[in-house]
Amino acid sequence: MKRIITYILTALGMTSACSQQESENVDVFQTKSGKAISFHALVHASIRIQYDGKEIEIDPVTKLGDKTIDYTTMPKADYIFVTHEHFDHFDKEAIAQLSGDKTQLITNQRCAEMLGKGIVMNNGDSSQISVDIKVEAVPAYNTTEGHQQFHPKGRDNGYILTIDGLKIYIAGDTEDIPEMSEIKDIDIAFLPCNQPYTMTVDQLVRAAKIIRPKVLFPYHYSNTDLSDLPDRLKKEGIEVRIRHYE
Repeated sequence: MKRIITYILTALGMTSACSQQESENVDVFQTKSGKAISFHALVHASIRIQYDGKEIEIDPVTKLGDKTIDYTTMPKADYIFVTHEHFDHFDKEAIAQLSGDKTQLITNQRCAEMLGKGIVMNNGDSSQISVDIKVEAVPAYNTTEGHQQFHPKGRDNGYILTIDGLKIYIAGDTEDIPEMSEIKDIDIAFLPCNQPYTMTVDQLVRAAKIIRPKVLFPYHYSNTDLSDLPDRLKKEGIEVRIRHYE
């Protein structure tokens, strides 16, 4: 029988319960009106969000390295968000497994072209996709010389989801870009950390200090050593939670 460790934490006006298993971590918060919202760390950049009977999937992929996710065991998604077309973010099989008659697929232009479907959002677009869910597409790109070809400016998306008043920044593949200074009042942030494709640990620290989320989840980090990250941001009042986003 798998060992399950449960943590009950109360901080910053948000209640959190964390259950760690072999295949995933789950963090549960409360929205502004007291509804539960859970974040499942599936793998790398794939996040499953559950809120008020709704299923939201971020960059779902069925296989990455030796990790396989069987999306057929999960409910159909109400919303699927895809940041860009790289294999560790864009997977036609996963999208097909999660898609039902009422699924809304929201992507950048390139992924919609590759799929032949999807609601396209460009950097700067925003949409009220339901009564209590708003999405904004924000820039995500490389700035380091020699790395810009991985994620050129203007092509890919990060997303800011405001769900019943809870503001969630999912950065996508990006470095600590100037546009981050315009991102305010974030409750929960997912920031990537693995050069040469995204940020170094130092860049992630700088980005976190700019955005100042209440809770930070490093993700897309592969083999990056994040062991000192919580201490580096503790004095900034930013809680760092490291989950299975290798």
